[in-house]
Amino acid sequence: MSYSHAPKRTGLPRAVLRWLQSLDLSFFPRNFRRDFSNGCLIAEIFSWYYPEHIHSHGYENGASLATKLSNWSQLGQFFSRRKLKLAQELIDGTIHCKPGAAEILVQDIYSMLTNGRIKNIQGEVDFTDHYYQEQLPMVARSTASKAIKNNIQLTEIMIEPNVNKNRQKVNAIINMHMQQRLVEREENPKRFNIKPSLAERAVRHPAAVGPSGSAVNIKREKLSFISNGRPEIRSKSGGHFKEIQVKQADRCSFTVDV
Repeated sequence: MSYSHAPKRTGLPRAVLRWLQSLDLSFFPRNFRRDFSNGCLIAEIFSWYYPEHIHSHGYENGASLATKLSNWSQLGQFFSRRKLKLAQELIDGTIHCKPGAAEILVQDIYSMLTNGRIKNIQGEVDFTDHYYQEQLPMVARSTASKAIKNNIQLTEIMIEPNVNKNRQKVNAIINMHMQQRLVEREENPKRFNIKPSLAERAVRHPAAVGPSGSAVNIKREKLSFISNGRPEIRSKSGGHFKEIQVKQADRCSFTVDV
């Protein structure tokens, strides 16, 4: 069964879409997050290249968490036997329907099976909706609670029984949300009615410049010498003071006769 229509806005290169169409899959993925999450289509893709080691009919096409874990457990055993290396982070992101995880996983599988090179394959894995939120206007961006709901799936909490690890994930999302809010406040202070601080409102006068172009020293008290070599003290107001020597009379000596 062949399909001539590819899903719109999948985020995949055209070469990868043509490759998927050439495999004659049982159904062509329309929603990559949903259709690849259970691993059934992944098993069907590998069955075309390893027909003796993997059989697509042994995988159930279901949406429950138990079905997903069972299918991917079989795929994990097949990957270890054939020494095929797929990032576990991509697999977990595909299982939990993380944004962009299935697309990156399919691109890795395409490069692995066909030795094809893709220029726009992503180097850094980021399964949050941070990029999507940046494209939205501020009024439409998520709140802290909405950010937690968008970036943590219920299946992640069901698989991970450790409360501390789930709490760390929530704290990381909240910190990311708070950083984004700080950036928004710095870029648009008027929208958040942020008043300038006292230091920002203070009037700053430019430094006074003398006739020679150099800044005038605030301390104007200088010592200059007059012709007789005595220092002359100049005050801030421009007045002149001279040092005056006062001659005192010689001390008189008295003798007292007893």
